[in-house]
Amino acid sequence: MTRHLVERELTPEGPRRRPAAPGGLRRSRSVTVNLAESPLAWLHARGHLSDRLHDAGEALRADYERAQLPANVTMRWDPVRVKGTGERGLAPTEKQIAARRRFDGAIKAAGKGLEDILWRVVCAGEALPDAEKSLGWPARSGKLVLRIALERVAEFYRIT
Repeated sequence: MTRHLVERELTPEGPRRRPAAPGGLRRSRSVTVNLAESPLAWLHARGHLSDRLHDAGEALRADYERAQLPANVTMRWDPVRVKGTGERGLAPTEKQIAARRRFDGAIKAAGKGLEDILWRVVCAGEALPDAEKSLGWPARSGKLVLRIALERVAEFYRIT
């Protein structure tokens, strides 16, 4: 099993990579961070997002991945579907198109100005402080905006 735990220095802006101290002395407090944990799961686990908002974010992320919107890094090795195999429902391409429509609808439901933070944190897996910084927002403003966006996405997906 791969370990995704790293030690980070605790700063007013949040955890950051801890530089090596001379002589192995610790000069500040630190925290252990799980790099495999998504920013959305991190916020939910610490009580910053309700179950409803977490589920809405996960539904959006699932549609983002089903629509195959993330960049492909290598050749696709999906099995080829042969007509008449007895599979029911939508073809893989139709599922991809349906997921893309749901994703676009959810992003549109979030509204102008909210889709940036929503995509960065939920789909791209960017940490909230990093997303705030790249958008030029004040520190700690992203959490409120993300909650508003997730409320609208929850309404779109009809999550109660």
